[in-house]
Amino acid sequence: MDKGNVQSYMDFVLPLVLASGKELLTVEDINVEIKDGNVWDIVTEYDRKIEKLLIQKLKKKYPDHKFIGEEESAEKNCISTLTASPTWIIDPIDGTANFVKRMPLTCISVGLTIDKEQVLGVVYNAYANELFTAVKDQGAYLNGKRLKTSGLTEIDKSIFNYEISLAIKNTKLRKLYMSRLNHLIDKVSGIRSYGCAALGLCYVACGRVDAYQCDGLYPWDAAAGTLIVREAGGYVTDSSGKEFDLMQPNFLAASSKELSDQFMAIERQADEEATNKIKNHFLPEQPKLPTEKIK
Repeated sequence: MDKGNVQSYMDFVLPLVLASGKELLTVEDINVEIKDGNVWDIVTEYDRKIEKLLIQKLKKKYPDHKFIGEEESAEKNCISTLTASPTWIIDPIDGTANFVKRMPLTCISVGLTIDKEQVLGVVYNAYANELFTAVKDQGAYLNGKRLKTSGLTEIDKSIFNYEISLAIKNTKLRKLYMSRLNHLIDKVSGIRSYGCAALGLCYVACGRVDAYQCDGLYPWDAAAGTLIVREAGGYVTDSSGKEFDLMQPNFLAASSKELSDQFMAIERQADEEATNKIKNHFLPEQPKLPTEKIK
């Protein structure tokens, strides 16, 4: 990997992300489209507008690069296959429900992979004027200041960000999450749920929370934030204990491997108990959508 090239990509994309964030601050009326029966169930005109702007500018500068965007994938109803080509993975508004409700827990997330490896991540919360960035092997930063996770190793002192909203319409998943929460609630210091995956990951990176877990997400939810956690000294693993897969991200991000191992041990016990109660129980996975190679 040419680090100079990656830094040049960062230098180019940052002004685009900042300009897009400022666009969100001008929004007054938000028209919401609910896509009944589609896995992408809520979208606004600004999701489409920002993604289109980012892709157009990046494609003009880097015509040989590939793109995986939330709205582009929704329109095709499939997710492009990740290739070795430089690939920008974009979530124009992560936390759309928060955005619609005027909650300032929403952001723009942009990640870049080369040879299928995460090399660049940008997460911008315009409402808080917080810009999280990372380039592989060069550290993570918040508004230019180097980030480190809390480094916490004891679960009883931890603040745990558990994204449970995906279980609202899924009975099996709800029972699984409730089992985990029942096991964790007297083991941790506190539990939070913010409704924004990219910010949840960044909050681990800067020490605001000590661990964050979410299952059944998509590449654009995790492409930037998981790199930022790692570059801040944190640990990211698949929720089931398998190797983390960016294209089907079920993950636990923690301030340290020691803390991650403690969460995983407790959740394995909870999952075993839930499995005994739920016939044909399965760990949450990304919905099986068709894939295609990026043209």
